[in-house]
Formats: sequence, structure tokens, C-alpha cells
Amino acid sequence: MAVYNYDVVVLGSGPAGEGAAMNAAKAGRKVAVVDDRREVGGNCTHLGTIPSKALRHSVRQIMQFNTNPMFRQIGEPRWFSFPDVLKSAERVIAKQVTSRTGYYARNRIDVFFGTGSFADEQTIEVVCPNGVVETLSAKQVIIATGSRPYRPADVDFNHPRVYDSDTILTLSHTPRRLIIYGAGVIGSEYASIFSGLGVLVDLIDNRDQLLSFLDSEISDALSYHLRNNNVLIRHNEEYERIEGLDNGVILHLKSGKKIKADALLWCNGRTGNTDKLGLENIGINVNSRGQVQVDEHYRTEVPNIYAAGDVIGWPSLASAAADQGRSAAGSIVDNGSWRIVDDIPTGIYTIPEISSIGKNEHELTKAKIPYEVGKAFFKSMARAQISHEPVGMLKILFHRETLEVLGVHCFGYQASEIVHIGQAIMNQKGEANTLKYFVNTTFNYPTMAEAYRVAAFDGLNRLF
Repeated sequence: MAVYNYDVVVLGSGPAGEGAAMNAAKAGRKVAVVDDRREVGGNCTHLGTIPSKALRHSVRQIMQFNTNPMFRQIGEPRWFSFPDVLKSAERVIAKQVTSRTGYYARNRIDVFFGTGSFADEQTIEVVCPNGVVETLSAKQVIIATGSRPYRPADVDFNHPRVYDSDTILTLSHTPRRLIIYGAGVIGSEYASIFSGLGVLVDLIDNRDQLLSFLDSEISDALSYHLRNNNVLIRHNEEYERIEGLDNGVILHLKSGKKIKADALLWCNGRTGNTDKLGLENIGINVNSRGQVQVDEHYRTEVPNIYAAGDVIGWPSLASAAADQGRSAAGSIVDNGSWRIVDDIPTGIYTIPEISSIGKNEHELTKAKIPYEVGKAFFKSMARAQISHEPVGMLKILFHRETLEVLGVHCFGYQASEIVHIGQAIMNQKGEANTLKYFVNTTFNYPTMAEAYRVAAFDGLNRLF
């Protein structure tokens, strides 16, 4: 049996795996990537970030067409099915796979498709789809196998009306009513997508506030707009059991309520993809959600084995995973690219979208930091009016005395793009990271970016 020798073997080709493999290859290491699909990209490309954001974009376009009076010259409002909008996502996925396949080829990275597991600390055995077992020897290994939806044992996911956030992409019809169990980021995003298609959505939240880690004003705004689009949010609820029917599903809640719908989408947590890695063979332990513990250099308890991305838990974002993978490889090749990935903006692709960075009002109040607030409402911004996107606002939290920017929270059109301006300023030193930057900088007009200038003046006017 042939053994293939590498400096670094990366398990997984999602954002973390790709970031790790590219950094190691650029540093001159001989690199191989193992993925259990027949295509690169990981869950991010095939089941998670890319398809859900492509779906959201298509639904937003449909909503704009159906609500903008200008389009009535073209035709009356139209109804689109879930399979209709899914086609656009499939086209994006194919383009992403083509692009990423090219990255590996150009960087001379070998890709093995199959299920990889540890025989020992430096040996990976890959069971290929045709049954052939390939053996890879590596000086260092990076685990970047990602995560999958958490599936409790008492929920029958084999029932044709019960889905999770992976299998929902196989939905071949548009339900009239949908239950989404779990009101985290994924649940809230899919609530926006389906309600935008005219589906009546029951969003079940086991907490008392939607996305409670957000600034409370932003969370309240999201709740309002979801409800305004026929999403019924039920807080402080937990499931007792899920009853599958021939024509639907009944959710039995511990509060005694019963909710019937055409289908149920389970969005309550994720589990690290570690169960098939043979970690017991090398002495690496995982927590109850299958996640691997790492140190600040993304090294596991086995010195030559590293881990990054969703498989290590928080924050479980594609953007952070790519940087974590790059940083893990940077620890190995020592090319100055290692860093602790902690400057992470929140991006939530609901309709409207949300993004934030830094502290929120609750955190600053609890820490007794004297802060003030500056706001710019999109309904008054020329670019938002031109784009027919009046919903939303930019909110800057800053220190009353030093004017240092402490947090940026954005809700509405292009929020996930706008927040990066605030992120860049918060990482500067001296006056460059204060409200004075926005006041003394000329912004293009009309743009969404000028909301920073408007918010800065609003905040300064609150001081005395």
C-alpha cells in the first residue's frame, strides 16, 4: 500500500480548511486536503452560508418587485416557489466550487475525496468513495471538518415533513405554514426567507428575546419587521415532542400549546463533525457537541495537531473560520500570519440584515463606561431613498469624554458592508478611532457610508 507524505494535511475544505491549506502552501509546505464530499467548499458552500444567502438575495428581489409601485408597469405581483429560488442558489454553488477547485490546483495542493480518520498522530487513512483506502503521512494535521445541525434523538428526522438547516435545501414544494424551532441566527434567517415567499412562519424561541446577544434596540427592530411580515414569534417555549403526520407535523410544547404546520424546520444548535475522525486513537477529547478544544495558537492537546473553524465552536462564522484556519497554519509555518481571531463582526442575513462590532449598550452600562449614542436613520438618507430601502439605522456608541468609538450597530440595507468602516476606525490609534474621524472626513454623496457622518453629528449634539 502506497503512503503519500506531506508536511501538512488539512481535514476539510470549508473556509477554515481552505484558509489553512492556502497559507501553508504559500509558505512552501507540501499540503494535502481531505474532504468527504466529491467537491470542495465544505458545508459553507454546499449547505450553509452560500445557499442561504443566495436564497435570501433572490427573496429580497421578489419582495422588491412585489412592493415597488414602479414595477406595476411591468406586471402584477408574482408568487414564486421555494424550488424556484433554490435554482439561483444552485448556480452560485456551482460557480463557487469551480473557483475554489482552481485555487487548489494553482497552489499545487493535492485533494483527496473521502472520509479521513486518524490511524495515529501522523497518519491519516482516507476511505474513498470507490472503497479504496489511501494512507497519508503528515508532520502536522489541521482539523477543519466543520459542523452539522444538532439532531436530538427524540426527533424523527427521517419523517418527510421534518427538516434541519441542511435537508431544507431538498424541499421540493412551498409549505403554506412552517414551524421553525430555534430562533438563533440560522432560524431567524430562514424565517425571513420563507415569510418573504408568503409562508406563514411560527418561530419558536426558547429565550425571552430574539438574538439576545445583539444590541436590544436592534433585536427589537428585527422582531418588529419579522412580525410585520407575518412571522409569529413565540418566546420562552420548549418542545415536548414532535408528532409527524401524513400531511404535516404537530409541535407539542411544554407549555401545553400545540402548533400544526405543513413542515417543521429544526434550527436548534450545531454539532462538530468529529465522530468519524478516530480521535480516540490519538487521545483528543471532544465536548458534548463534538467540538475540539484548542489553545490560542489553535493547537489541540496533541502538539502536532491543530483545529479551526466550526469544529472548535464559537463564533462558528465562515469569516472567522477562514482567518482561524490561516492562523493555525501560520502557527505551523511561522511566517508572521498567526493571530488570535477576535476582531469579529456579527453579520446576520435576515431581511433586513444586521451587522455589529464592539460593545452594545447593555455591556457598556454594566461596565459603567460613560458612553453616548449617535444615530442615522436610513429613511432620511438620500441613497436609501433612491434605493427604496428606508428601513434601518446606523448606531454608533462612543465614550463621552474621549469620543472613542466603542461599538457600531447597523440594521437595514447593506448593514454587513457598512459595519466594516466602523471596524476599520475602531482598530486605529489616537484621534483616528474617535468620532472626529467621521466629522472631519468627506464621504461620497449619496452613499450609505455617509450615515457615519450623520450619526457622528447626532452623537456630538447630545453632549453638553
